[in-house]
Amino acid sequence: MKKLAVLLLACGMSSAAWAQGAQPDVAGAKTLWEGNPPFCKNCHGMNGEGGFGPDLAGRGLSAAEFQRAVRKPWGVMPAFTDAQISDGEIEGLAAYFASMPKVAQPGDWRVPLTPDLSHGQQVYTSAGCAQCHGASFDMPRAALGGHNADFALMKELVYTHTEAMPKFEEQRPGQRLHMGNFNPLRLSEAQLKEIYDWAHDDLGFRPDLQARLTPGANNSYTLQVTNNGEAGKGLTARGVTIDVTIPAGLTVTNATGDGYKGAKAGTAEWQVAKLAPKDAQSFTVTLSGAPANPGDLKGSIHWDKPGPKTGANMDKVNFALRPPGPPRP
Repeated sequence: MKKLAVLLLACGMSSAAWAQGAQPDVAGAKTLWEGNPPFCKNCHGMNGEGGFGPDLAGRGLSAAEFQRAVRKPWGVMPAFTDAQISDGEIEGLAAYFASMPKVAQPGDWRVPLTPDLSHGQQVYTSAGCAQCHGASFDMPRAALGGHNADFALMKELVYTHTEAMPKFEEQRPGQRLHMGNFNPLRLSEAQLKEIYDWAHDDLGFRPDLQARLTPGANNSYTLQVTNNGEAGKGLTARGVTIDVTIPAGLTVTNATGDGYKGAKAGTAEWQVAKLAPKDAQSFTVTLSGAPANPGDLKGSIHWDKPGPKTGANMDKVNFALRPPGPPRP
């Protein structure tokens, strides 16, 4: 599951340096915490003010206390291995938060728990999943849909994440795993099954679509759309609509790719009957000039089926202009 909880990036002291009594790398810890994407702040707050997780700023936790909380958490938080965050990095974080003033009022949850949520979504939110994965579990539903995953596979990915995730999908070289291992005594199998049933039966899994928009020559841009699902198992997207928002003041002078429907109201649109796992299609759009703000060139992909089994169809994949370079796995 892509992006299923806390991501901690490499920057800071090694375990060996920590063991030798070197000074904590407070600057490195600050960079680690504030980097992109440091999902730990989704629960504990950008400035350690707390939220779903407890506040950390100014509490004076020792390195040993901080390490215990990371390796053997007391609550629902997953446990992280040394390969994900070193002892030296933990010591740096303890020193960093000890140097900050204590907050007067803990922060709010990023995604609140409200009475209007369905039971399954309440369990999902109460377990903390929504703080990283959003209210509707979008990216993990796509990853699970790409493999048509059953509950047994989801259990492996949650309880033995550090072992199961590298087998589930290829990791980028040097990438640390995003999530630790949840304890079934803190997040029970019954609770996890309710989350699975909500994602699979109520919302429905999503096709694993990816879009990459890159610049070319003479104000031309290429959009590559791929279904990354497992061949023969992953979900097929049907009735696919691809929209590219044209920045204000510009017009489309040329477009290529099957299913192009033209440009109107500031949007260029393509319609594709289906995208099965491993299918890929390429589209281009040429504009009358370069956008003043490249970030204004963006778009989204919608599909008719499979759609959510309950409620309105809000599923989509958003994309924005990216600089040239090799695609990410």
